Amino acid sequence: MKQLLQNWVTREAESRPDARCIVFGNESVTYAQLEEQSNRLAHLLREGGCMKGDRVCILMPKSPAAVLSMIGALKAGCMHVPIDSSTPAARVARILESCQNRWILAAGPVAPLLDELLSDERFRGRISVGWLDPQPCGGENFEPAFSLGDLERAPASAIAQECETTDPAHILFTSGSTGMPKGVVITHSNVTAFVTWALQHFGIDHTDRFSGHTPFHFDLSTFDIFGTFAAGAELHLLPPAVALLPPKLVEFIRNAQLTQWFSVPSVLNYVAKFNALRQDDFPSLRRVLWCGEVLPTPALVYWMKHLPHVRFTNLYGPTEATIASSYYDVPACPRDPRESIPIGHACGGEELLVLDEDLDPVLPGHMGHLYIGGAGLSPGYWRDAEKTASVFLPDPRNQTRPGTSNRNDRLYRTGDLAWEDAAGCVYFVGRTDTQIKSRGYRIELGEIETALNSFDALEECAIVAIQAESFGGWMICCAYVPRGRDDVTQAALRKHLEKLVPSYMLPVRWMQYPALPKNANGKVDRPRLKECFVAAEREPASLTRNASSSDQAISSDEREAPSGTFDSLR
Repeated sequence: MKQLLQNWVTREAESRPDARCIVFGNESVTYAQLEEQSNRLAHLLREGGCMKGDRVCILMPKSPAAVLSMIGALKAGCMHVPIDSSTPAARVARILESCQNRWILAAGPVAPLLDELLSDERFRGRISVGWLDPQPCGGENFEPAFSLGDLERAPASAIAQECETTDPAHILFTSGSTGMPKGVVITHSNVTAFVTWALQHFGIDHTDRFSGHTPFHFDLSTFDIFGTFAAGAELHLLPPAVALLPPKLVEFIRNAQLTQWFSVPSVLNYVAKFNALRQDDFPSLRRVLWCGEVLPTPALVYWMKHLPHVRFTNLYGPTEATIASSYYDVPACPRDPRESIPIGHACGGEELLVLDEDLDPVLPGHMGHLYIGGAGLSPGYWRDAEKTASVFLPDPRNQTRPGTSNRNDRLYRTGDLAWEDAAGCVYFVGRTDTQIKSRGYRIELGEIETALNSFDALEECAIVAIQAESFGGWMICCAYVPRGRDDVTQAALRKHLEKLVPSYMLPVRWMQYPALPKNANGKVDRPRLKECFVAAEREPASLTRNASSSDQAISSDEREAPSGTFDSLR
């Protein structure tokens, strides 16, 4: 059997059909049920014209139905494209336009969004909808091509697999500096390389109970889902009402008796700030993994002191390198809360390189640019050869020493700065560009600026980010100049922006200027703007004034739509 992602489900369905694979609230799904229903869905997609390599977009909240959609699309030979169902229609439309999909699989409270999207002449008549929710759905601009009743009537037999391990499995769209989201293509072999290493390194097996905290359009969830299936384990999906509330979150871990927790660091930090853990909590928990941003060392100390029986691992890696490229198993609780936690060593089949501007290695202890090579590297960005070529570079060692073994064909330029100690352990320093990580999300500040500049009431604006632990590491700030009027309120700017970018991209601090400060080259003086926002944080009253006058700041909360149900899919 080929190492295709969907085949892990098939293998477990054949050997352990009654074992649970997904748990969501009071619902549970067995491997046999997921295998049968995903076969039926694959048949419907094939009958609907799907061919190998087609893109199937998944527009629904995190739920068992969403997992079913992924596996069914893969069995039909397609790539699945998870889309955040709380994303504004304008941004979803840009994703649909980019991936040129034939189908959308949908469920949950997304009918108004679908109706708005399919009213667009670019998509009307070209995109079909499969409705995987027990509640019927329709709109002025669409009727589902099939629903759950059709799924039950479809054949449950397996479809012959046409894909190879090097074929794309999914596309994950991340923030783009020009306002157009970037589609990162991930292959079956990209995922299996990391999952195979992780199962062995962490000792994961069928007795494990994985957390399913991160949303499915976020690459950490790839390990949650397919790490679970590869091990024949259980995936416990966190309901939205639980995901961001520390007291409920820790109660969920206790009640579900999770053995593995995997999330962005900000979640661990929130739990520490609320002092939500009990001493020696979670007796079933074996390991805590985090990835996506820097975990403050005081929060790590809090967790390690409360859970001395648990193994803690820092993972590092951008979406372009598939889940994670390096790991650091924390050997003991740090004695100094100011101690820096390294990103560690390369995972199996991966390589980390710290290079200078000429792509030559830097000496240990010296800062350089971090590059990644190896099995996890994405083929590149979906239908964007220019952007792909700008960051996926030929390995320079092959040019200087042709025929040398143990070299990569390509290296990915992460945009991160790092340094390496004498033992080869790598430490993350920061970014080199305008990209940040906030609550695990990778955000291009330029995308926010592009969206905001579409507001006619603005003369100019600039988006900067300042470090703020309480906002998941970074606080997004907006400096703006009204266009010949003084009544442009922060509320109006926010309302405009909410239609164009996800909630996690909304600025939390705003400052109005008569003109933005410029440097000697006539460009916006971003360092000066950062200083102004930092100073305003130290003196909160200053946020009520302009830089001459400024609106009072509003914080944006991260929201997630309600999850769907699997009840009718059995």
